[in-house]
Amino acid sequence: MNQRYWLALLLLATVGLLMHISFWSIPASDLMGEDIYYIWLEGKRIIAGENPYARVLASDMRANDKYATYFPLAYLVSALVQKLGLPTFLDWLYLWRPLSFFFHLGIVALTLKYFYRRGLWLFGFVAAAILLLGRWSLYITRVHHLEFAAIFFLLLSLVLLRAKPRLALLAFSLSLGIKQIAIFLLPLYLIYFWVNGDKDRRIKDVAWGFLIILSIPVLTSLPFLLWNAEGFLKSIMFSATRLGSSHIDGAPSLDVILSQDLPWLVGLKAKLLMLALVGLVYLSFWREKIGILAATALVMMVFLYFNSVLFLQYFLWPLSLTLLALVERVPPLAPQRQL
Repeated sequence: MNQRYWLALLLLATVGLLMHISFWSIPASDLMGEDIYYIWLEGKRIIAGENPYARVLASDMRANDKYATYFPLAYLVSALVQKLGLPTFLDWLYLWRPLSFFFHLGIVALTLKYFYRRGLWLFGFVAAAILLLGRWSLYITRVHHLEFAAIFFLLLSLVLLRAKPRLALLAFSLSLGIKQIAIFLLPLYLIYFWVNGDKDRRIKDVAWGFLIILSIPVLTSLPFLLWNAEGFLKSIMFSATRLGSSHIDGAPSLDVILSQDLPWLVGLKAKLLMLALVGLVYLSFWREKIGILAATALVMMVFLYFNSVLFLQYFLWPLSLTLLALVERVPPLAPQRQL
């Protein structure tokens, strides 16, 4: 690879490591209200023989009480780490903090390479710096959410999709297994294979793509489906039915505003506008000449702007995709000049 790329990445990695380390001194007690704590706690419950998805059965599917709403992969990893001799929450943080840094650096490296392969050295460095040091990344670094891992595998999937489609689909499956926010992108992958595949293999390619994408979420979920199917399904659906919530006061979604006069506009009914707009993006990707990065960025932007629930970590999803989409139509340099 080009020496310029490695020097830029080394500089960003050094700055990024210093930034991450500066947050590692936050006491574990200060993080006990964050998602990373409850991921550790669900792992502890699994070890104790408790079903992490059963608690939701006592809920009204509206008010949140830190229910287990992710697919089980993170909870299973938490349980495995505790069984391997790291039983405390602090132990879990000692492991997760450097892993989170490496996934964050992976996002930066993928972005930098995507721009540099197109000869956009300065533009690419700025884009990578935004993802490394921007406020949304700083927030995720401080609270240790799973976003860096999930977004890394999503970006890896998209940059590999043309050259290594099966590996790309597996990376997308892993992203969903970690955190399923990108589930709205699944139809775009299937449309991609339908539009770009051999006409004689379309159905087969789409079917295989669908199975690979679902492989990690489904395989890790099977034990919990057999254990308590109702609890599992309601927990996964809780994100769609819960009441509106936001980290940003004064910026509610349209459905939250309308529900003040239309009390029935909650749950899945409140998502109809968002789902309609996402459906139009699917139709555009199928019928119009737009790239998959532009389509994925717009879908995640619709989610960000219209979902009833808005948390600060959500902002990084469309941002990371939009930066790549900006130069999606710029052709890579000739092979002898590539990284």
